[in-house]
Amino acid sequence: MAAPTARLVAACPDRPGIIAAATAFVADHGGNVVDLQQHTDHHDGAFFLRLEFEVDAFDVDRAGFAPAFAPVADRFDMRWRLGHSDHRPRVGLLASKQPHCVHDLLHRWREGDLAIEVPVLVSNHPDHEAAAEWFGVEFRHLPIVDGDKATQEAQVRRVLREHGVELVVLARYMQVLSAEMCDEWSERIINIHHSFLPSFQGARPYHQAHERGVKIIGVTAHYATAVLDDGPIIEQDVIRVSHRDDVDDLRRKGRDLEVAVLARAVRAHIGDRTLVYGRRTVVFD
Repeated sequence: MAAPTARLVAACPDRPGIIAAATAFVADHGGNVVDLQQHTDHHDGAFFLRLEFEVDAFDVDRAGFAPAFAPVADRFDMRWRLGHSDHRPRVGLLASKQPHCVHDLLHRWREGDLAIEVPVLVSNHPDHEAAAEWFGVEFRHLPIVDGDKATQEAQVRRVLREHGVELVVLARYMQVLSAEMCDEWSERIINIHHSFLPSFQGARPYHQAHERGVKIIGVTAHYATAVLDDGPIIEQDVIRVSHRDDVDDLRRKGRDLEVAVLARAVRAHIGDRTLVYGRRTVVFD
């Protein structure tokens, strides 16, 4: 097995010496850098860093990293976080009726393709109970009663907290989230939208695409925010279509893209490869 690593992801104003200071800190404490990626946004004068290092001989434990690294972070006014390769984040799946994204993520998890734990699947419909049982995941059916979305969402949030969920994945969950929920899991809610945002936002995007006679369709994985379909984009993909394709054809082709793009977005997040910057993201290779 590969040696355990830590992943430092940071953003700060661009200036000389950032990489030298970060790598020197790692080396001075016995760490071995195995991957380093950086990006400079010259328009905004911003610098972004992902530094991965082996921790077998690193002499600072996880609890002590923040105070030890503080002088470097303060010197460069860094916004940073530290992840670890041996951590399997607890992921809560939210879904409505369509099964393809739920089934794909559960399959990838069980096959070891995604280094996560899935303690709970929540739906406002009962359709996924059998799939959850098959994969050994707790299923919670939380319907919206008499149009009371606020009460239903409060129940959803309570279930996610009870299961210690660190990342929420909207696997075709067709409900708009409140600003409070988006704030509670800020930059930790991934949504898959069945259009190539920012085109065809909102409902029925395949109908919109068909009406406009587009020649490509796409899907978008993004972090959910209080503004519908406007969160920072993590991953996108497209496929060619033609005048011969009806709405059902577009849906079928779109579903194939949705599962792949959503899985790639989840993998990027759990691998500490994403960094939100305003309305955008930096996604390291």
